[in-house]
Amino acid sequence: MLKISKPTSSGVRHKIDIERGLTASQPHKSLTQRVKKNSGRNAHGHVTTRHRGGGADRRYRLIDYKRNKPGVEAKVHSIEYDPNRSANIALLFYRDGEKRYILAPDGLVVGAIVVASDTAEPKVGNTLPLKKIPIGMPIHNLELKSGRGGQIVRSAGGLALIQSKEGGFATVKLPSGEIRLIKDSCFATIGQVSNLDHKNRKIGKAGRRRHMGWRPTVRGIAQHPDSHPHGGGEGRSGIGMPSPKTPWGKPALGYKTRSRSKYSNKYIVKDRRIK
Repeated sequence: MLKISKPTSSGVRHKIDIERGLTASQPHKSLTQRVKKNSGRNAHGHVTTRHRGGGADRRYRLIDYKRNKPGVEAKVHSIEYDPNRSANIALLFYRDGEKRYILAPDGLVVGAIVVASDTAEPKVGNTLPLKKIPIGMPIHNLELKSGRGGQIVRSAGGLALIQSKEGGFATVKLPSGEIRLIKDSCFATIGQVSNLDHKNRKIGKAGRRRHMGWRPTVRGIAQHPDSHPHGGGEGRSGIGMPSPKTPWGKPALGYKTRSRSKYSNKYIVKDRRIK
């Protein structure tokens, strides 16, 4: 649910926040670890992601993407905030005493019982192989290779849909619009990822953006022509070219990098770019 603040200052006048419905304010410490900040730099010290740096300290929450405790029931203890992702997370207390975090699906409530199993009921929070999930039911945290753990459909509001099953494969429609074949032995979790209103929030002020670890971005058109292909000109002169470019002169839109011989191309039934 969206939460609009009273315009008591310029910083909150345009701010739109989200009422997440969280039930705990502090993480379970044993399931967190320190995050080393790299300010967008790789192992060589080169900036590979621009405009990163600073920001508030975070601890990484260890998320169980594999759900590899077959048949062991778990009770949802709390729904929590995770600063490292857009979705909420849920703390599970298993019957054998172990505690783990999972991605919280929309509609999961404290006290609910969830389980990962071939014979589990297809209800929100349970994890099953694709061959046991009814066609048309929303799923998330989807494996691409059996046993590897969920790799796709993990961000806020994400869901995939099973369209058909045949010959050991399930045809799945992904959030991007891509339709893809995935082995029906791969596991997925029932439900849509929580925090559906994440895309509708408005940060409200630059300072909050800095707290999130994002540094300012300068438009290419406002720069010197030596610094950016869009730069130069007198007044608002446009970018002066048919399509936008990066600071290094590469096409910013429509620059395909995927290998034509990539092994998984044969599993793509419909490309996400085809309307």
